[in-house]
Formats: sequence, structure tokens, C-alpha cells
Amino acid sequence: MENINLENILALIQKNAIIYIPKLLLGGLILWLGMKLIKRLVTFLAKIMEKAGFDNTIRPFLVSMIGFVLKGALLLIIASILGVNLSSLVAILAAVGFAIGMALQGSLGNFASGILILTLKPYKSGDWIQVEDKFGKVEEIGIFSTAVISPGNKTLIIPNSKITDGVVTNYSKKGMVRLEINVTMPYAESFPNVKNIIENAIAGVNNILQEPKTEIGIENFDSHSIQLGVRPYVHPEHFWQVTFDTHEVIKKAFSDHKIQVAYSEGIELGAIGS
Repeated sequence: MENINLENILALIQKNAIIYIPKLLLGGLILWLGMKLIKRLVTFLAKIMEKAGFDNTIRPFLVSMIGFVLKGALLLIIASILGVNLSSLVAILAAVGFAIGMALQGSLGNFASGILILTLKPYKSGDWIQVEDKFGKVEEIGIFSTAVISPGNKTLIIPNSKITDGVVTNYSKKGMVRLEINVTMPYAESFPNVKNIIENAIAGVNNILQEPKTEIGIENFDSHSIQLGVRPYVHPEHFWQVTFDTHEVIKKAFSDHKIQVAYSEGIELGAIGS
């Protein structure tokens, strides 16, 4: 009995060896050749991306992702050669992928937005941008978020999905930005006189660009006063400094020249202090 069982086992081993050893050898050969081919292909793609100007942040990630996908495909091919039922395996992987995708829905959205930002480059590190009411200098562009340093030296971490879903104002794209400064003057005052006062006042403000020239004009009329628009051009990094300085010198100039303004509480004109 023992001899019969032993013979059966040996026969089974021999039968399976005849079936699977060639498949294992073929699978090993394909794995060895495939890994070498994938390595060369990934290196080639990395050089192509570098020459094409892909961002240093996204290039290594894309190369790694391509390598991962190719290696996964190679393993599926080898599993098919060994006789593994791929339909069940693919179904399990799809279910796991769906569950992970649902759990990381927000992160995947930020990830996709990061890929778009790094590829399309609506802004780069060092640019001054505004996203909704957040304004600052781009410090770092990541896969999931963008780090922005505000004028108050605060680090703002903005999810990339908020950037691609909204309006982004890039103040550095043209190398300059126009300030939107509004002041008022009474109806009884001469506009050419007030305009001349403002022009002389802001002439002493540092970092206002000479070209394009500052624009000063009547913007609107309300029940109490005339609304004036003062539009100097500056480099983005001087945005807040020039804004504060311009307000300061205009207020002082109005005080020195006895230009009155209407307070919001009523139509009475009041003097402005220095």
C-alpha cells in the first residue's frame, strides 16, 4: 500500500513538473527580460520629460507611476502564463481600488489638480498669486497642495483642487500689477486741482513704476462726494508697501491743502488731520 501511495505521489509530481516547470522557466525569463526593458524605458522617458521641461516635482513621480504600472502589467502577464485566473484577480483589484478611491476622494482630487498645475504651469515658485481672498508669494508647489507666503509672513497651505476649481490671479505673469486705490473729493472742489495734488503726493512714493504711468480719474458719483480712482503700477513684491505709502501721502496732501471729505454719517464736510 505504501509503495502504491508513493508511486502515485511521484507520478503526480512528475506530471505537474512536466506542466509547470516550462511555464516557470518561461515566466522567469519574461520577468528578467521585462524588468530590464522597463528599467531602460523608464530611464528613456525620464530623459524625454527632462528635455520637455517637466517640473522637477512632477517628473520623478510620473516616472515612478509609469514604472509601477508597467511592472504590474508584467506581473499580470506572468500570472497568465502560469495559469492564474486573471478575471477573479482583476475583479478583486478593481474592488480594492474602488474602495481606496472612495476613501481618498478629496486627496485624489487634489492629486489630479496638482498634476494639472505642474503640467500647465499657471504659476511657478516665486510668483505672487491670489486665490479667492488669499494673496501671497508661492513658496512651493506640491502634488496635493500649494504653499503660499502671505505679506504677513504666514504660510498658507492651499489645496490644489481649490486652485483649479476657482479663479487664480497671477500678479507676476506680466511682471507688474496695478493698484486699485480709491479716494473721495467734494463736489465743490476742482478735479484738476485735486488730481494735481495727488500726482505731486505720490511722486515721492518709492517703487511706483514710471511706465506705465499712474492713472488718476473720476470713477463714480455718489450722494456725498466724487469717487476717484488712483491706479499706480508696481512690481508684485511691492504691492502692500506701495498701497500703504500711497494712502498715507494722499491723506497728508489732502490735509495740507485743506481738501474736505464727506463722512458717511451725513453730508457735513469735515477737516482731515495730518
